[in-house]
Amino acid sequence: MFGLNIKNFKINIVLKTGDLMVIKVAITGALGRMGSGIIKTLNNYQEFKIVSAIEAPNHEKKGKDIGQLIGIGNIGVNLETSDNLEEILDRTKPDVLVDFTAPKPCVNTVKIASSKGIKLVIGTTGFTPEQKREINEAIKKHNVSGVISQNYAIGVNIFFKTLEFLAKKLRDYDIEILEMHHRFKKDAPSGTALRAAEIIMDNLNRDSYINYGREGLIGERKKEEICIHAIRGGDVVGDHTVIFAGDGERLELTHKASSRQAFINGVVLAIKFISERKTGIYNTFDVLGLNENI
Repeated sequence: MFGLNIKNFKINIVLKTGDLMVIKVAITGALGRMGSGIIKTLNNYQEFKIVSAIEAPNHEKKGKDIGQLIGIGNIGVNLETSDNLEEILDRTKPDVLVDFTAPKPCVNTVKIASSKGIKLVIGTTGFTPEQKREINEAIKKHNVSGVISQNYAIGVNIFFKTLEFLAKKLRDYDIEILEMHHRFKKDAPSGTALRAAEIIMDNLNRDSYINYGREGLIGERKKEEICIHAIRGGDVVGDHTVIFAGDGERLELTHKASSRQAFINGVVLAIKFISERKTGIYNTFDVLGLNENI
């Protein structure tokens, strides 16, 4: 059994008025699939105020109202570009900055934003170990707080938590991971698949390593390997399956995202969560209260 209170997972945020503090939010990658979706969702709630929408340098749509650009009408926030990031943050003074961009610009954004005391919600994936270290060091150095996650969907995090249990109980099974995403995804394997593999290895209590696909005369499958297979095509938002294969049976755990709204809902919860923390680096288990042992 999970020690979860399902009431904590309400997606429709109940708004309070009166003495409620409005959370000022900056969005980088504002015209991306996630960035634009986050802006659309936050704009529906009085609890949040979008104060800056930021895109890559020299973007052709700079200066136009972000609401008009993403189809929700004027919201009074013009698109700006990251070559002026310091000036933008000084002028708009966001409480929280949300980043769904690419590894290199994200690292730069984290360094600048954290130096100004701005809290962070990071959903960018594909970081190198060195880039992860730079991000963590910047957050700690400037004593701010941040949520860092490869996947903000509530269902995916229940998927992760279930993997902890399965890895402990099915240690002798062969384990394979399949992930499929749309044709436009640039990194492979997905951050979610990598996180799934990390969770499994942390709970197997035996030697293991990650392998990526197979080709040629490779011999028998090695017991220690966890193989990740990345599939790309169409408009698939994100499918992940972990297979535990034993003699005479197999167990498959699957999560399928049919809409990016699943991820956006989790981001909204993360913004609210991190706005209430002064310092520290957190993940979505912290946001959703999933850190209890199972």
